[in-house]
Amino acid sequence: MPVTEGPIATAMFQSLKNHFLMATPALSDGFFAGSLTFICEHNEAGAMGIVVNQPLQIDLGQILQHLDLSQANELPGQAVMAGGPVQVDHGFVLHAGDGNWDSTLGIAADIWLTTSKDILVAIANGTGPSKHLVALGYAGWAAGQLEGELLQNSWLTVPAKADILFETPCEERLQAAGQSLGIDIRLMSAAAGHA
Repeated sequence: MPVTEGPIATAMFQSLKNHFLMATPALSDGFFAGSLTFICEHNEAGAMGIVVNQPLQIDLGQILQHLDLSQANELPGQAVMAGGPVQVDHGFVLHAGDGNWDSTLGIAADIWLTTSKDILVAIANGTGPSKHLVALGYAGWAAGQLEGELLQNSWLTVPAKADILFETPCEERLQAAGQSLGIDIRLMSAAAGHA
């Protein structure tokens, strides 16, 4: 029986909003191999997150030029993340400080998600949030799908930390999240099991 059926599942549901999903070696190939995903929303209808450690071959300056946004400040080499395999032509900005943007979701006291162009205009003008991460696309799970993947040992979870999102280089984020859980993710075995 799927985890999400019946009143027992409802009583057992625990949201992973504002958590990191760390891909275990069980996810050794495909988009999510070696990924760190920040969960923006998770309820009984499903989950949505942004992969925060898979840089694309384009930077934020190129995105702003493509949108015809002239830059008042230089954004040298600021990587844009491959946020997930869903809606890869849509931009998502994780940032500190809520601001006054057209479409913003509060995730934690210090982490927000904005999907409207006005935040990119502000970043280009040098008036946007100083701590931000831009991604194209997102990761999505249907009702019960993420819970099933957790039971298959595909992911480890740990409460998210803003400094890992905004201050840690993208290639070090997965390891930093593992360290906050007290493990070295590089030493994990690909063999799955249940204790």
